[in-house]
Amino acid sequence: MPAWWQGAVIYQVWPRSFQDSDGDGIGDLRGIASRLDHLVTLGADAVWISPFYPSPLADFGYDVADHCGVDPAFGTLADFDALVAAAHGRGLRVLLDYVPNHTADTHPWFAASRSTRDDPRRDWYVWRDPAPDGGPPNNWLSEFGGSAWTLDAATGQYFYHAYLPQQPDLNWRNPAVQDAMLDVLRFWLDRGVDGFRVDAIHHLFEDTGLRDNPPDPDWQPGMSPARRVIRARTMDQPEVLSAVAAMRRVTDGYANQRLLIGEAWLPIDRLVAYYGVDLGGFHLPFNFHLITTPWSAAAIADLVRRYEAALPPGAWPNWVLGNHDRSRVASRLGPQQARLAAMLLLTLRGTPTLYQGEELGLTDVPIPPALVQDPWEKRVPGLGLGRDPVRTPLPWEDAPQAGFTTGKPWLPLGDDHAAMNAAAQAHDPASMLSLYRALLALRRREAALALGRIESVAAEGEVLRYARIDPGDGRRLLVALNLGGAEQALDAAGTPLLSTHGDFGNPHRLRPYEGLVIDPG
Repeated sequence: MPAWWQGAVIYQVWPRSFQDSDGDGIGDLRGIASRLDHLVTLGADAVWISPFYPSPLADFGYDVADHCGVDPAFGTLADFDALVAAAHGRGLRVLLDYVPNHTADTHPWFAASRSTRDDPRRDWYVWRDPAPDGGPPNNWLSEFGGSAWTLDAATGQYFYHAYLPQQPDLNWRNPAVQDAMLDVLRFWLDRGVDGFRVDAIHHLFEDTGLRDNPPDPDWQPGMSPARRVIRARTMDQPEVLSAVAAMRRVTDGYANQRLLIGEAWLPIDRLVAYYGVDLGGFHLPFNFHLITTPWSAAAIADLVRRYEAALPPGAWPNWVLGNHDRSRVASRLGPQQARLAAMLLLTLRGTPTLYQGEELGLTDVPIPPALVQDPWEKRVPGLGLGRDPVRTPLPWEDAPQAGFTTGKPWLPLGDDHAAMNAAAQAHDPASMLSLYRALLALRRREAALALGRIESVAAEGEVLRYARIDPGDGRRLLVALNLGGAEQALDAAGTPLLSTHGDFGNPHRLRPYEGLVIDPG
């Protein structure tokens, strides 16, 4: 019997920008609860909610000050419990962001750790003496620019932070840290959570010898400063997999197949290791390779074949096209290709994850310098690394502030919200929302698409094609995507089930930028 998550579609909510319920311009838990019907109508099976924990918001919630609470900006624990009940009542599973690598510098653990060198929690974080010249212990760089070490003048040592100085890394080599962080999982699982997306898992351990990272010969000006070095000593260390296995043992102790997803930006050969020995690691190590692979039929076909071949026996694949950190699909590829990308994501074998707003075809929203919120953009301006453009509020209707809030939104809405909003698209059969709804409905009807195997992945010029086969009765469906701007002949016969163009399509011809799902009969 397949696990529930194998045939599921996961929808990511960025809570600050989903729906505001109290007029302060910031989305919240009650707002999410009020919009759950949008997810049900869309056809999603689970909602993954990005951080809403108490936080000073140096990195918008990924600097967690209390892993077992709700920031007042988002509501209360009672609001969270009500949201879980409302989601479960609609058949939706609830996944949370779990942030094990670091805390906020305002967390009580870190306040104790930095109080004196003798504090019992000193070793809960990564502290080291200065280098002989008094500078940082080594050349490790923060993901957000600058050294990954910050000197604490009061105690005379540096603490390590893979991200902002306000996000000190926990020391997972300390058993007490591991126990405390596994208790965080239990806290939320006891409240009915169905699983977790585990943040930045590849950063969980660092080289014990503090060896320098080697320089990256491919780095060029204009790239992220953190990429000046190859992060061989600060990412994907061997101990990470044992920590993932420990997390998995916790979730396996609960009924109803609680899901573990891992965020690890790694090459395929390393990514698949995170399924763990005997599949005892993550159920789904996030596969982000569609985001970075060149958008051509040949490159995508090669990616699919390599990924499928690398999967451990019995491992279930997954695919991601966008999230809160990367430029929106319609901005990266253009609106026509974004429709093809939707069909690709939802017809490949594996569990797909959608980022809020992709179902509306939203594009990145330009943010004037005076309104920039993202600390990454503020620390390394001018490189286009800021994530604010993909985190702007969702447009729900043609109304003041697009129905997101009655106040001033924390980030500006896109100028096109009067036409691109969910209410308008719901009544337009040619809209992106209508296409997503049709694709998700087709997945629910056709076991070949939800659970079937994939065969015959090939690129024929600018056409990408593959077959999906029903695991029960062997029913075969053909998917063909024309990524080019010219009409293409299609050597196929049968009944078109869905076209990205919104009509029934022609099984013998692919129009420019058209995708088809065909039942060969």
